[in-house]
Amino acid sequence: MKKRKNILKIAIDSPAAAGAGTLAKSISRYYNLFYLDTGKIYRYIAYLKIKFPKKFNQKFIRSKIKSIKMKDLSKNSLLSDEVGTVASIISKSKTTRKIVHSFQLDYAYNPPKKFKGSCLDGRDITYKIIPDADIKLFITANIKTRAMRRYKELRELNKKISYKEVLKSIKKRDKSDLNRKISPLRKTKDSLLINTTNLTKRSCFLKIKKIIDKKLSINGNI
Repeated sequence: MKKRKNILKIAIDSPAAAGAGTLAKSISRYYNLFYLDTGKIYRYIAYLKIKFPKKFNQKFIRSKIKSIKMKDLSKNSLLSDEVGTVASIISKSKTTRKIVHSFQLDYAYNPPKKFKGSCLDGRDITYKIIPDADIKLFITANIKTRAMRRYKELRELNKKISYKEVLKSIKKRDKSDLNRKISPLRKTKDSLLINTTNLTKRSCFLKIKKIIDKKLSINGNI
């Protein structure tokens, strides 16, 4: 695989609803990086499985991934609890992960030319997808804070769900992400830990910006 040279690569891992997506988007906009929420890819595949159960197979997945557009990953329907549960199951499939892995690598190392680099967030980005990332972050927050964030997000989308249901779902997702045999969620030794529990979005962004700016000042144009 060909790799673009002198690009900034940022890898972010986090449990569900820790705020990694929001931070990654802000970072990407500020530094003109291509942003990819890798978890949304699995949610998109889960959405396809639910919507097209009879057509759903590896060939179908490959064809959809090849023609995927970023707007497909921003559908509100991907945020449903049902999609999240199916996504957690799908992500354990070696074959499916191989298909998604190839897609992720391409955007990580060969982002569109108009971008100065890439920023990916997910569960195994720091050690599986971009092990040589210039910046590695592990974003987290306590489980009640994460559940409340997801609950508010779903309520804004007019989803009828209780906080207790969301908390239960987050706990279930954490258990699955941490204990799965294939690419489990874990913090690498070279990843910087950022706990967002008591931080505002702005303070989180500034904290990470300081880290990135320091890296850029040392290495110049990466």
